Amino acid sequence: MAIEMALISILTLAASCIGTATGFGMSTIMMPVLALYMPMSVALLFAGILHFCGDIWKVLFFRGRIDWKLILGFGIAGIIASYAGASLSIHLQTLPLKKILGAFLIMYVIFLFFNRDWAMPNTSGTALLGGSLSGLFAGFFGVGGAVRSAFLTAFNLPKEMYIFTSGIIALLIDITRISRYISGGTRLESYLLYTLLISIPFSLLGAFIAKKFISRLPQKYFRNLVGVFLAIIGILLIFSF
Repeated sequence: MAIEMALISILTLAASCIGTATGFGMSTIMMPVLALYMPMSVALLFAGILHFCGDIWKVLFFRGRIDWKLILGFGIAGIIASYAGASLSIHLQTLPLKKILGAFLIMYVIFLFFNRDWAMPNTSGTALLGGSLSGLFAGFFGVGGAVRSAFLTAFNLPKEMYIFTSGIIALLIDITRISRYISGGTRLESYLLYTLLISIPFSLLGAFIAKKFISRLPQKYFRNLVGVFLAIIGILLIFSF
């Protein structure tokens, strides 16, 4: 058990670094590993709580100007969709949708590589669609951040504002889906609660390391960083759990 706690803590540190720096990816990195140790419903709750903590660190470390129209566009749609996705996760087995999502992300990154100046329309419709899809996948699979980021990059935000905005939107979605998991009967056993308490400080440390890295990364390279990790997440979704 001690070895398992240590491994999950190290996993949390690495996932938090990447998830904070890119605005997504923490749950996607953790879910395939956690699913080896615990039932999917429990893994969703465990990773969801750590992801929620990661959202808080993003908001605290990168707090700045707030675009309420953008946040509400993504957030309200995300809340509704995440509740629906979490409800489905309680009753249905994982569907091939995650592999379709992975293929979409890879094709999206390839398209952007050959069309570097292209972006999704900077409209309320893009925010609503992005919020709906990211909320649905977050609730159902625990891995909605990559979808949110694919749509959020359309708004060409400064890197700090991008991470801050992503954190607030994810916070709204995570509160909804975690509440639904718990109301649906999912619980963490005592040893998992201890593991969770140990892992939370590691998520904070990972976010702190990421902040130092992002502060030194030029804005012109930030979108490339996001694109690389979108492709990696796409590959993980296709070949993972």
